[in-house]
Amino acid sequence: MAAPGESTSETPKNKKQKKSKNTDEADLLTVPDGWKEPKFTPQDNPKGLLEESSFATLFPKYREAYLKECWSLVQKALGDVFINATLDLIEGSMTVNTTKKTYDPYSILRARDLIKLLARSVPFEQAVRILEDDVACDIIKIGTLVRKRERFVKRRQRLIGPKGSTLKALELLTSCYVMVQGNTVSAVGPYNGLKEVRKVVLDTMKNIHPIYNIKTLMIKRELANDPELRTQSWERFLPNFRHKSLSKRKQPKKKTLKKQYTPFPPPQPDSKIDKELATGEFFLRESEKRRKKMSEIKAKQTEALSKRQEQRQKAFIPPKEKTTVKKKSRPATAENKIDIQAIKEKVKKAKSKKLGAPPVNPETPSVKDGKLKKVKS
Repeated sequence: MAAPGESTSETPKNKKQKKSKNTDEADLLTVPDGWKEPKFTPQDNPKGLLEESSFATLFPKYREAYLKECWSLVQKALGDVFINATLDLIEGSMTVNTTKKTYDPYSILRARDLIKLLARSVPFEQAVRILEDDVACDIIKIGTLVRKRERFVKRRQRLIGPKGSTLKALELLTSCYVMVQGNTVSAVGPYNGLKEVRKVVLDTMKNIHPIYNIKTLMIKRELANDPELRTQSWERFLPNFRHKSLSKRKQPKKKTLKKQYTPFPPPQPDSKIDKELATGEFFLRESEKRRKKMSEIKAKQTEALSKRQEQRQKAFIPPKEKTTVKKKSRPATAENKIDIQAIKEKVKKAKSKKLGAPPVNPETPSVKDGKLKKVKS
């Protein structure tokens, strides 16, 4: 048995040990820079696998010629991890399966991804990277994200960009290889990059231009280089792009407001007997009913006759004459008065000049008159 004094001295030591354990756990959660997971070697699994696993995938007809050429390289790459690969040109399929020498259980899944990428038009040089530890792949299906085919083709082309510039920028920022082929987008690279590639591809299919996501990726890349900002929130630095609706739908001039839905049917309209009961006509005699009906008919006839007479009388009503407004004559001033004597003198001067005007002295006969007299004689 320990003395009571000794037990009290051990309590602060226990507290220190607990604190040191908490700090060790925090250190373990943070991955140090430049750390890499050690490779899986045959010594880690000396007995191998218990069961044989296999995967198969189909490939299109246009990939047959390329796969024939590079199949020997595929077999060599998979042979290093002790996996068999068979190419069936009759069925158009590729199959991979484990052997007795296979020691890495995850290698068969990498081999499965390799044949999937080769079927989706990814070149062998890029697809073989999937066998590395830090590299993964993602095949994104985009065929069903857009309904109209024309719109789908436009958005897919937007992802590629002019001369593949948008795709190249995305590859540089995410350090992934991206291949757009048919209804799928295949990506090979690190896990963080694949996450970003998937986000950009899906946003592009949702009509969000890839340039916005590329811009945010560029800002994130710059912020990651700064050791002070690495642990802080980056929301204040990232741009916030809002979707603008450029074209608004034209509103109709006459809006028809829909009636509020009610589960109950409309009230039943009153019958002829109900109306007569309400007014009291139902209890009158037949002769009184007839008399009342005739008086109503006569009132309608007189009203119609008066309207007809008014229409006829309109033709005999003379139209209103337009009142002519007399122009006020201006008082004769010294400037407005015409000098008649000066005009007469101007006319005389014009006649005196030889401008085709008759001569001033009518008594002197002209040369033409003399010739005419000779002809008469």
